[in-house]
Amino acid sequence: MNSMPSPPDPVLEEGPIVLPANGTTVAAEELQVRLVLAADRLPEISIDASQVENVGQAVLQLLVAARAEADARGLDFEITNPSEAFLARVQACRLAAPLGLSHKELAQ
Repeated sequence: MNSMPSPPDPVLEEGPIVLPANGTTVAAEELQVRLVLAADRLPEISIDASQVENVGQAVLQLLVAARAEADARGLDFEITNPSEAFLARVQACRLAAPLGLSHKELAQ
């Protein structure tokens, strides 16, 4: 009987979690794992949104949930270097406050 080996456990890299250029539902699955690992193992959750060209609802929902979880655990949560496309989508969805983005970041 042949069996498939289990996939390796995801590795938690040091530094910020870099959002993909296209934040699709498929990308959200991997992002969810990385966010959970970060919340469990790191004192802060840092998200680099500089490469985002398109961000979907699933990714935005995960980010809002991750911020709420970080707040509940007393962890720092920040989104750094948000691209114009990321900021435009966040503003259109009225998620700046839930994601902790300041007026300064939105005015970029």
